[in-house]
Amino acid sequence: MKTILDDILLDVRTELAAAKAKRPLSEIKRMAADGPAVRPLPDALAQGFRLIAEIKERSPSVGPMRAKNVADAIGAYEESALVGALSVLTNHIHFGMTIERLAAVRSAVSKPVLRKDFLIDEYQVREARAFGADAVLLMANVLDAARLRGFYDLARELGMEALFEVHTEEEIGTLPPSVRIVGINSRKFKTTTGFVGKDGSSEKDFSLDFCAFDLVEKLPAEAIKVAESGLSPDNIAQIRQRFDAALVGTSLLRDERGIRPCLNEFEAALS
Repeated sequence: MKTILDDILLDVRTELAAAKAKRPLSEIKRMAADGPAVRPLPDALAQGFRLIAEIKERSPSVGPMRAKNVADAIGAYEESALVGALSVLTNHIHFGMTIERLAAVRSAVSKPVLRKDFLIDEYQVREARAFGADAVLLMANVLDAARLRGFYDLARELGMEALFEVHTEEEIGTLPPSVRIVGINSRKFKTTTGFVGKDGSSEKDFSLDFCAFDLVEKLPAEAIKVAESGLSPDNIAQIRQRFDAALVGTSLLRDERGIRPCLNEFEAALS
């Protein structure tokens, strides 16, 4: 039976084919060579507990974000001392974003920018650098050990860093030994239910399993440890006890009070 992840990856391949048709690899390599200097993600996350704050228009788990919050995100993230880096979704079908949006965000901030997407081809790693990304997301539930290592080697060759994402202890075992940043994602992608956002909207995220965060004890000791998905001011303090950073998106982008009041609440919870 096809899972949510299978459906997403099918659409990713469609977008990848369109990207390759629009910009051949030779053009992407030229753009990457002329790209802006990389801003080191590890340095940005080594200054105490920090958020990697996300920008996306919608998500397959809950549906649309608040338009005003999305519009205010760049300025709010740039101003916040708690935000160490930004995460920009570049998938259009499921998140309403593009690689061009990443370039626009990168040019408007001084902090590192992570390309968050379902990377399945080396073209996407090079494309990330071509549009200014400082780091890429590499998902262990999408890539096997050989491709995780190969994509990471390519990212480092291009000057970028990688945030490796895991969901299980088995996936942790596939990480390359040189890994510097590892995230545990509480979202259950390999499921057939719990995602309502593609067809509707929900105030509750049914695709989370916070027990995944217990895997933090299994991560490489020297790695920067990032908690991902389902995080809010209500639970961030307990996450801080075991992690070095948190990737936060939906709680910021859907807060009815606005993105700045929500950031303030995160800061209060962590003080």
